[in-house]
Amino acid sequence: MNNSNTFTGLDEIAIIGMSGCFPGAKNLDEFWQNLQNGVESVSFFTEEELISSGVDKNDINQPNYVKAKAILEDVDLFDAEFFEFTPKEAEITDPQHRFFLEHAWTALENAGYDSKTYPGQIGVYAGVGMDTYFLFHLYPNRELLEASVGKFRTLIGNRGDFLPTLVSYKLNLKGPSVNVQTACSTSLVAVHFACQSLLNGESDIALAGGVLINMPHKAGYLYQEGSILSPDGHCRAFDANAQGTLTGNGVGIVVLKLLKNAIADGDYIHAVIKSSAINNDGSFKVGYTAPSVNGQAKVIAEALSISGVHPETISYIETHGTGTNLGDPIEIAALTKCFRASTQKKNFCAIGSLKTNIGHLDAAAGVAGLIKTVLALKHKQIPPSLHFAKPNPQIDFANSPFYVNTQLSAWETNGTPRRAGVSSFGIGGTNAHIILEEAPVMKQGSSTSLSLQDATQTLRDQGVEEQRRRYQVLVLSAKTSTALETATSNLANYCQQNLKINLADVAYTLSIGRQAFAYRRFIVAQDIQDAVKALTIKEQQLDFNHCQELNNHSVIFMFPGQGSQYVNMGRELYKTELIFKEQIDYCAEFLQPHLGLDLRNLLYPNDEYQEIANQQLQQTSLTQPALFIVEYALAQLWIAWGVRPSAMIGHSIGEYVAACIAGVFSLEDALILVAIRGRLMQQQPAGAMLAVPLSAAELQPWLNENICLAAINSPNNCVVSGTTQAIHDLQSKLTEQGIESRPLHTSHAFHSQMMDSILEPFQEKIGQINLNSPKIPILSNLTGNWLTKNEATDSKYWVQHLRRTVRFSEGITVLLQHPNQILLEVGPGRTLSSLAQQHSNQITKQLVVSSLRHPKIQASDISFFLNTLGQLWLAGVPINWSKFYAHQQCHRIPLPTYPFERQRYWIEPSKSLNQETLCQKLEYNPTNIPVSPQEPELLDKSLEKLISQQIEIMSQQLELLQLLKE
Repeated sequence: MNNSNTFTGLDEIAIIGMSGCFPGAKNLDEFWQNLQNGVESVSFFTEEELISSGVDKNDINQPNYVKAKAILEDVDLFDAEFFEFTPKEAEITDPQHRFFLEHAWTALENAGYDSKTYPGQIGVYAGVGMDTYFLFHLYPNRELLEASVGKFRTLIGNRGDFLPTLVSYKLNLKGPSVNVQTACSTSLVAVHFACQSLLNGESDIALAGGVLINMPHKAGYLYQEGSILSPDGHCRAFDANAQGTLTGNGVGIVVLKLLKNAIADGDYIHAVIKSSAINNDGSFKVGYTAPSVNGQAKVIAEALSISGVHPETISYIETHGTGTNLGDPIEIAALTKCFRASTQKKNFCAIGSLKTNIGHLDAAAGVAGLIKTVLALKHKQIPPSLHFAKPNPQIDFANSPFYVNTQLSAWETNGTPRRAGVSSFGIGGTNAHIILEEAPVMKQGSSTSLSLQDATQTLRDQGVEEQRRRYQVLVLSAKTSTALETATSNLANYCQQNLKINLADVAYTLSIGRQAFAYRRFIVAQDIQDAVKALTIKEQQLDFNHCQELNNHSVIFMFPGQGSQYVNMGRELYKTELIFKEQIDYCAEFLQPHLGLDLRNLLYPNDEYQEIANQQLQQTSLTQPALFIVEYALAQLWIAWGVRPSAMIGHSIGEYVAACIAGVFSLEDALILVAIRGRLMQQQPAGAMLAVPLSAAELQPWLNENICLAAINSPNNCVVSGTTQAIHDLQSKLTEQGIESRPLHTSHAFHSQMMDSILEPFQEKIGQINLNSPKIPILSNLTGNWLTKNEATDSKYWVQHLRRTVRFSEGITVLLQHPNQILLEVGPGRTLSSLAQQHSNQITKQLVVSSLRHPKIQASDISFFLNTLGQLWLAGVPINWSKFYAHQQCHRIPLPTYPFERQRYWIEPSKSLNQETLCQKLEYNPTNIPVSPQEPELLDKSLEKLISQQIEIMSQQLELLQLLKE
């Protein structure tokens, strides 16, 4: 957003997204380059090109045939697969509909919105030119159509009425969907209606625009003296030698939103619509097709009045500017009349006409001029209006507020925001005018939204040390693998060219503002350069590819037990993730009177207390509560981000976390139980535990009254527990047998006979706790099967739970009977992940990931956590990105949009039809429209001819509609 002015809080409209393609420009970047460089994007055809396009040679040979037109490239191409069109449906759909649909998608992505997940109402206001593809290409081949898609589908794919509703259907837009048709002013009138829809509350976001692609595409025109068309294919707006314009083709769409909402939502604002107005000339003018000074002046005055801005603060007008002897003087007279009501200042406001660059785009003309002006405001430059050398003698520029801008000029400002007006006037008299202003920057402390500084302070008040994550996860997806590669390359190039953009904003926009498709990739990066490297080199540790065909993966939470803890587990999460921090803080404060200390001093000590904290954290009375609160906080963070468990399994103390999440215990009761459990165990004599690479059956002969089977962790990995001497002796004997066992770093012999003395006191305590049926399925450590309601609500179950063998392997085996599951370890390290992966015959189709790094891994907690998040998203787990970014200060920014893979879908026209002759009849906008009131005889004859042509066209269309109804 621009930083030269501030937001005042009025009900204005923000332009938050744009898309378009115009003659000589496939996108808006190319369009602006052409405007800056003063490029005339008009094609002059050879005779061979015209004949190949179907133009009659007799027409070409006529001396008044002008071989010029402003055309688009690749009008026969479309990404049918992306929009779920069959090839036949794509072929019979008007290219105007196809182009508009693609650019509607692109415009929404440019705005940073995914219409599939956006909860508000998105409206569509659109206009389209005459369906010449239908008349030239489809109607002559109607037998082919009837045999393929049918008459009704053909009608839907070509009638202009169906364009906005097609967009609403394909993009899941649920706001108003309205077709607009006011001839040349269509698309600017559509913008006005969209603004009204936002102001009235009918829409939360609105798309507005227009499109014209006429057939035959490569064709000139027969010049007639007095018509709106130029005799040489050039438009010289406001010049003494101006003789008209020429037909252009293009599509343009803007995405609109109430300014106050756009600021509050962190949208990128291209420019602001201060006001818009429309009216009609009525009958007080020379003729139906003629313009009116009064009508134009009134609509401009109304727009100015609504905007509340003084005309002297407007420094540019994008005019209708057709370059006709009648139209240009009337337009300047209307502007002057309006401005002179408030100022006598001369030559302070530049004017220009886009038609000098790309011709007259009819239904897309108004929005094209709007987009041009928005780009000029953004770049603070006024592009040149072409072919102006000497003023039209009927225009007194010297005594007017206006001058024609003929070269690229810096757009200076004198203490006020840059402002502009955009005009569009339709044949038949419907006029539209819009007042634009450059994008604002919100005042700090504005009532409409929390400023960045205020929001940052709020987070600091809540104890969050870092307001933005040091690492960001960037997600990319597409409907095909090749499109994904293109999207990756496009993003890498964009980041390389824009190294100053904020990586968090890039990540936010990609997550929030893009629909997730089957082919996916993600990277985790620390800054823009890091992102460019990862996107370009595709380092294995940062880059993952996957084609996710199924989205029915269930996520299993696995909560580890003692032995996995370490000082500083999740410290970076505590600094940056408010949800995690809030849970840790609440639990630590609740436990403080029960433990006699603040667990946060052990978990996240200052440097000088690291060793002391490490020693204390090995005491089971503190280990168990510390593990519980970290795992519980992690689980709540995952759940808040949309990763919800369909089932859970815990290892020893980990099952308490699972039970609490499932609602068996309240959080407070669980904390009390864990503290009591740890304290009772701490009071027992010291013991030892040993991990042995044998199955439970193989270990059975080694067990005795001093050694118990504490845990079955995998088919060939068990843990025994007992007195220190007995475990030491067992290890020696196993070594003699060639069996390498590993002592565990524990202070006591858990799940052994050495816990028997605490069973009764623990039974007494847990008997006082309210126990509930689990709301989420849990695999029981005690049985190795699903925890039943009776077991969960029986205090004896939890007493036996601390004494008997942990049957983790059996529980995992039950889980793995169901394919397409994701095992997520919710705790420090990857102990349970490693154990689960030892079930090799069953784990092949499962994704197993962990939340926190192992203490020996020197990596960022945030980077590790985001990599896990990325892998979950890669596997099809829906992430609640809004919650993920809820406490981060991020904004939507324009980024490369979806790379459509366009293919040719085209029905060739019938060569037997004189296409050029019919084309002349159909193009009501540029052909045979009188422009000189000084020639009444020509006016009458031209109108008579125009009316007869329209009657003939209407007769043909009625005949066609009748055929379609049969």
